[in-house]
Amino acid sequence: MDQVWQYTNLFKALSDETRLRIVVLLYKRELCVCQIEAALGISQTKASRHLALLRHAGLLKTRRDGLWIYYALEEPRNTVEENLFKNLSEALCIELSSMVDLANEKPCTTQPLAAGSGSTVSSRSRMR
Repeated sequence: MDQVWQYTNLFKALSDETRLRIVVLLYKRELCVCQIEAALGISQTKASRHLALLRHAGLLKTRRDGLWIYYALEEPRNTVEENLFKNLSEALCIELSSMVDLANEKPCTTQPLAAGSGSTVSSRSRMR
């Protein structure tokens, strides 16, 4: 694969503020969509759209656990990616810290909510 093409696609994928924040957030650990939503204060639709673009660029991998899909960064393909993700994480560490706190406040569980709570359907709709 041509290196110029590879780097062009990498920087295109990171050229959006939301996608950049997602990559920085996932540098530390894997998260499910609802935790990414909470951390960034965005809708499920917006989160899913940006996650799909990052997956298409080869930057993310997924893992299914029951009803939930967890996202994590793929292993860096080269030293440029490795250094870039590390440096972005360090440069944005204060913002990253507050995003991680918000994500931690939104733990995802595979247990449906109690019957009659009216939230079971909405919690399942978050797994898209």
